[in-house]
Amino acid sequence: MSSLRVLMFLLGSVALLAACGAESEPPAEAEVEPVTAVNPVTGVGLPNPTPTRIANWATLPEGREWGSTAGLDIDPTDGHVWGYERCGSGSAGGPGVNCDSNPVDPIFKFDRNTGEILENFGSGIFVTPHGIYVDDEGNVWVTDFAANADGTKGHQVHKFSQTGELLLSLGTAGQPGSDPDHLNQPIDVIVGPDGNIFVADGHTGQGLLTDEQMDEARSAGMTGRIVKYSSDGEYLLEWGEIGTDHGDFRTPHALEFDGQGRLWVADRGNHRLEIFDREGNYLESRYQYGRISDLFITQDQMVYAIDSESNRLRHINWRNGVRIGPVDRDELVGFIPPWDSDSRPEFGVTGEGVGVDEDGNVFVAEGPASLADAGSAFTKYAVDGM
Repeated sequence: MSSLRVLMFLLGSVALLAACGAESEPPAEAEVEPVTAVNPVTGVGLPNPTPTRIANWATLPEGREWGSTAGLDIDPTDGHVWGYERCGSGSAGGPGVNCDSNPVDPIFKFDRNTGEILENFGSGIFVTPHGIYVDDEGNVWVTDFAANADGTKGHQVHKFSQTGELLLSLGTAGQPGSDPDHLNQPIDVIVGPDGNIFVADGHTGQGLLTDEQMDEARSAGMTGRIVKYSSDGEYLLEWGEIGTDHGDFRTPHALEFDGQGRLWVADRGNHRLEIFDREGNYLESRYQYGRISDLFITQDQMVYAIDSESNRLRHINWRNGVRIGPVDRDELVGFIPPWDSDSRPEFGVTGEGVGVDEDGNVFVAEGPASLADAGSAFTKYAVDGM
C-alpha cells in the first residue's frame, strides 16, 4: 500500500468516526470529548501511518559494533535500503574512532524485508560519511564531511557502482575550501533529472545565532551553499552562503527532488525547507516540519521530513519525529513519534536520515543523539501487517 493510501485511510477513519458520532445525539448530561486540533509542533492530532517500530532491524558483520549515521536511501532499481555506519563511532566524527582510524567497510545495502546484508564496501576511503544517495542507475553517492589529521581524506563526494567500484570523486581530498575545486564539509548529494549533480556544502551554520557570528564564519571561508556539477563532475554554478535570507542557509543538511523536478533543501539551522529550480532560483518554502535533518519524497508526492535536533535550547517546544505532508502545500497529515528518552524529556529523540519503501514502511538512520536509545544504526517503522 502506498504512503498516500495509508495516510488517507487513517485520516478517513478519523473523519468517519466523527461523522458517525454527529448522527446520534448524546444524552443531555453527557460530556462530549473536545476535538483535538492538529498541532505541527508536538504532532498531537496527527495519525501515525507506521505504528510498528522494529529496533535492531538490520544486521552487522560479526565482531563489529554499531556506530552512528545520518543517512540512508531506497534503491530505485530494487527497493532495498542503502545506508552507512561510521565505523563504530558513536559521534559525528572528528578525533578518535572514525572510518580513517578504523578502516572497516562503512557502506551497506540491506534487504528491506529481512535486514540481511546484500553489499558492504568503502573501507580506506572515508573519514566520516554523511549523506548517501542512490541514482536511477543504481550508483551509490556518499559524502565525506570531515578530514583526517594527515589531510589526505575527507571533504569529498564519492560515486560508487553497486559493487563498490569507485567511479568519481568531487572536491580535493582532505583540503577544505570554498572555491570551485574544493568542498567544505559536504553534507548531502543528489543527481537531478537531467543528470547534473548537486551537493549541499557547509555544516557549520546551524550553530550560529548572531549576525556577528555569521559574518565571522563567512570571512573564515565557512560555507552554506549548493554546488552544481555536470554529470561528469565539471563545476557549473553555485548559490547560497551562511545566512537567513531565502537562498542562503544555516546548514543545508539534505537534498531531494520532487515530481516537478524542483530541488528541496533542508535548511536545518533556519528550521525550514527551501524549494528551488535547478538553476538556483528560489521558489517557495515550508515551515511545518521542524528542524529538519533529512527528507524523502515518495512517488505519490508525500514529503517525509525527520526532525532530530529540536530541543529546549535550539528549537523550543518542537518534538522530534518524522512529519509527513503533501508536496503541494505546507500542511501535515501524519507524524511518526520519536523514542522517549531521558536525554531529551518531552522532546524525545529520533534519527537523522529517512527513507520510505514502496509499501509505505519507513526506515530511519540513527544519529549520535538517538543511537543509544535505538540500539543500532537503523530502525524500521512498519505499516501494520507488513
